[in-house]
Amino acid sequence: MTDAPAPELDALAGLVGAGGVTVLAGAGLSTDSGIPDYRGPNGSLRRHTPMTYQEFTTSAEARRRYWGRSHVGWEHFRRARPNAGHRALAALDAAGLVVGTITQNVDGLDVAAGSRNVVEIHGNLDRVVCLHCGDRTSRRALADRLRAANPGFESRITVLKALNPDGDADLSADQLAGFRTVGCTVCGADALKADVVFFGESVPRPAVESSFGLVDAARALLVVGSSLTVMSGYRFVLHAAKRGIPVAIVNSGPTRGDEKADLRVDRPLAEVLPALAGRLTGVPTVG
Repeated sequence: MTDAPAPELDALAGLVGAGGVTVLAGAGLSTDSGIPDYRGPNGSLRRHTPMTYQEFTTSAEARRRYWGRSHVGWEHFRRARPNAGHRALAALDAAGLVVGTITQNVDGLDVAAGSRNVVEIHGNLDRVVCLHCGDRTSRRALADRLRAANPGFESRITVLKALNPDGDADLSADQLAGFRTVGCTVCGADALKADVVFFGESVPRPAVESSFGLVDAARALLVVGSSLTVMSGYRFVLHAAKRGIPVAIVNSGPTRGDEKADLRVDRPLAEVLPALAGRLTGVPTVG
């Protein structure tokens, strides 16, 4: 079922099989679903500078550019489906071995796969919030409004160079020409924002507190698919290590938390997680 070295898998199975595991999931978990990561070998930061919160909130042109690119990107993003890694973690959850999941991803695939008690610390692209009045709506409803305001826009996008982890599509200025945004249906303000944490924006305090609660309740912390470069995820590794909670990291390539890890598996998630779930639950999650 896997080429993962037996000693590493044995050690990981021993740690996870004892139960009480909190999972910290990063962008690497969703790459096999067709969603790129930020910092992997082909990470989007090598070619793409994400929109910052300050730029988005201070520039109407930046918001227009963001929504044009995101409107196209979301149509591709929403078609993504959970992969074998997501299903493996959901199987461990269903078996009672996982107490909760802290996900840095905004794609909703953890929940779609069946994981429960998930804290989306960076939000979810399927929701939209008005920064002026606080009204929240579905992304699908906004997509319908943007489509009505921009007839023929999507049909002009015959070439999509790349999709980014934040749902943003790489579009040229010519492709974006004439795109129009829409205002909030409640207050009318040009203040609609995808309900996700932008670069330069703080993670909402309730999400942080819920995540620390999951770590405190854990017997072990399992990090999957995260380089832990940003503090929003790394802080939970630091917190676990400080409290003497064992930390296991499964990721292809080095991570910022490697020195804090009690167990490190440097292998692809699609190789390790299905094998782990198969051993501990007997539920096949490959394919």
